[in-house]
Amino acid sequence: MAVWLYKIAVKTGKFDIIRGSIANISEDQRLQLLLIGFCFNAFLEGAAGFGVPIAISAALLAELGFHPLKAAALCLIANAASGAFGAIGIPVIVGAQMGDLTPIELSRTLAWVLPFITFLIPFLLVFILDKWKGIKETLPALLVVSGSYTIVQALTIIVLGPELANILAALVSMGALTIFLRKWQPSHIYRVNKDEKVVEKSKYSLKEIINAWSPFYILTVIVIIWSLPGFKALFAEGGALHKTTLLFKVPFLHGEVVKTPPVAPAQTALDAIFKLDLVSATGTAILLAVLLTVMFSKNITFAEGIQSLKETCKELSIPVLTICFIMGFANLANYAGLSSTIGLALAKTGDVFPFVSPLLGWLGVFITGSVVSNNALFGHLQVVTGAQIGTSSSLLLAANTSGGVMGKLISPQSIAIATAAVQETGRESNLFKMTIYYSLILLLFVGVWTYVLSIIGM
Repeated sequence: MAVWLYKIAVKTGKFDIIRGSIANISEDQRLQLLLIGFCFNAFLEGAAGFGVPIAISAALLAELGFHPLKAAALCLIANAASGAFGAIGIPVIVGAQMGDLTPIELSRTLAWVLPFITFLIPFLLVFILDKWKGIKETLPALLVVSGSYTIVQALTIIVLGPELANILAALVSMGALTIFLRKWQPSHIYRVNKDEKVVEKSKYSLKEIINAWSPFYILTVIVIIWSLPGFKALFAEGGALHKTTLLFKVPFLHGEVVKTPPVAPAQTALDAIFKLDLVSATGTAILLAVLLTVMFSKNITFAEGIQSLKETCKELSIPVLTICFIMGFANLANYAGLSSTIGLALAKTGDVFPFVSPLLGWLGVFITGSVVSNNALFGHLQVVTGAQIGTSSSLLLAANTSGGVMGKLISPQSIAIATAAVQETGRESNLFKMTIYYSLILLLFVGVWTYVLSIIGM
């Protein structure tokens, strides 16, 4: 649904105005990197995910004069700040399901794990582009972007949950930096190739820009409504809309598998219930945003909107099918006791496991190419291990998610998308060499910080 909304924005021409208006804000490539490579990348990650943000952001930076392969590397690294909450928070939602948690419980734990990395990513991007000199010359802008994004993302995942974490943080940080740059500019304009002709700007009126962003304003408002406790209460037992939540017991599986010690304190029959949320699901909120966008857009018909849906389904058929197979295997592993057995073995590492925990997520994303698939694959394993060593399952699921995000920097799927976007297909190994170092450094930080949090009883 999120990708469909993005497709609608492209088909109506709104996305071209969004992209152009951002590129027009500054000619300094360090600031363009912050606006497009970081903020816009994060916004697209929250609104669409599935490789869309890296492809579009990298291609746009290349158009603005960045070295194509470096633009791809920078966008992959920038994605470390937003990858956990991609496509309206799906990775966190799936991770929470694996640990029998609510999405907001897991997202609140992530608020302890990720903010330090989120705050430092913009500094790292500018350092890669222009070393310490770049950080010194753009420090005020860096503080505005890092501070606003980190604070808004943290508050969102604590108060509302994971769905709008990237969208709200990106909108606020983009807006804050845009306003700030009207009053402040660096001492000199930085360009990678100083003699290169600056891309000619397209001028847009304020009305055009506001209208272009309208699909995402609508999305934000609707998802916020869907996240309110009062709205969620409508779907609880006894609520006015509770009958729109359908529960199906899986035949020959529900109650047939029993957990025994040491995996569980006592013999416990496992539920196998498929839950279908017809209205309360975030996807329904996005569907409503799409319908309203089409309804109020003058240059698209419902027939064209349906055609965009068909195109979206065709493009995502393989990724969705892959995720379905991985989810199927993950459930098979859980009900067959495979995850529990591996978890018991990993519990032998004892108190050191929280340090190792993110590595599983990192490997999971490297193998599957998706934080969602990684959480489905290793989420239950993390929970079982945590129960054996006395560590919070929420913390280990957060570590699995965070480690997975760092794995996106070197995931073959992500690298293939990035190189194709900047027309450097065939140079995947070069891009891998550019990102592996930063992926390992960030993974090490997540491991150490998770270990510290486990010691203090988080």
